[in-house]
Amino acid sequence: MTAFNAGSNLEPGSARPQSKRRALAEIAIAYGLILAVLWTPRPWQQMLWWVAIVVIAIIIGASFEGFRAMGLRAGNFFRSLWVVGAALVVSAVAVTISARLHTLHDSHGALTLLEGFWAYAIWSGVQQFLLQCFFLSRLLRLLPSPRQAAFTAAFLFALAHLPNPVLAVLTVVWGSIACLIFLHYRNLYPLAIAHAVLGITIAVVVPGHVDHNMRVGLGYLKYHRGQHHRLPLEAPVRASADAVGTSLRPGGTRF
Repeated sequence: MTAFNAGSNLEPGSARPQSKRRALAEIAIAYGLILAVLWTPRPWQQMLWWVAIVVIAIIIGASFEGFRAMGLRAGNFFRSLWVVGAALVVSAVAVTISARLHTLHDSHGALTLLEGFWAYAIWSGVQQFLLQCFFLSRLLRLLPSPRQAAFTAAFLFALAHLPNPVLAVLTVVWGSIACLIFLHYRNLYPLAIAHAVLGITIAVVVPGHVDHNMRVGLGYLKYHRGQHHRLPLEAPVRASADAVGTSLRPGGTRF
C-alpha cells in the first residue's frame, strides 16, 4: 500500500483543475498571512495573528478530509516512534558537544526548561500540522510527484524562517525529512515530539547572538546582542502568548 493510498484518495498532481486552483489559492492566502504576521511590527502583529488563525481554521474546516488523512491517528504511531529516538540521539550529541565547547546555557534552570517545554511542544505540533496537513496535502494536488511536494513544502517552511540563516538551513533539512516520513507513515504525533526535542536543543546549545534567540522575520532584524536568552516560543504564537503572560524568550517573531 502506498503512502498516498493510506492517507488520501488523490494521486500527486491528479486533482481536477478547479481543485488545483483552490489548493493554490489556499496556499497563497495562508502563507501570505503567515509572512505578514512575521514581518509586521506590534501592535498590528497580534491582530494579524488572530486573523491568520481564523482564516486558516476556516480553510481547514471547509476542506476537512478526516483525521486519518491528517495523520491524527493511532495507526503507525509506534512504527514511526523511532523518529523521536533519533531526535533524542541528535540532541544528546549536540548537548555533549556544546558542553565541551562551553556554549551550553540552561535558560535559567531546569524548572524554566520544564515550564517552557510544554508550550514549545504544543507550538511544535502546530507547525508540523501546518507543514504536513495544510501545505504538503495541497502541494500533493499541484505537483506531479510526492518528493517534489515534500521538498517544496520544506522550502516554504524554511523560507518562513528567513532572514535567520541558522534556522533556514535547519528547517529545510528537517522539513524535507519530516514530510518524507509523514508520507510513509501518515502519523503526525512522533514528528511533533521530535520537532519539540530538536527545537529545545537548538535553544540551549546555540548561543543567542548566533541565531538571534531563534527569531525570524522582523524580530531577527530587531535583535540586539545582550538580550535575555530564554526558551523558544516561536513565531506568531508569541502574539497570543503575551495575552496570557507566557514568554519563553524575549520579544520578536518566530516560526
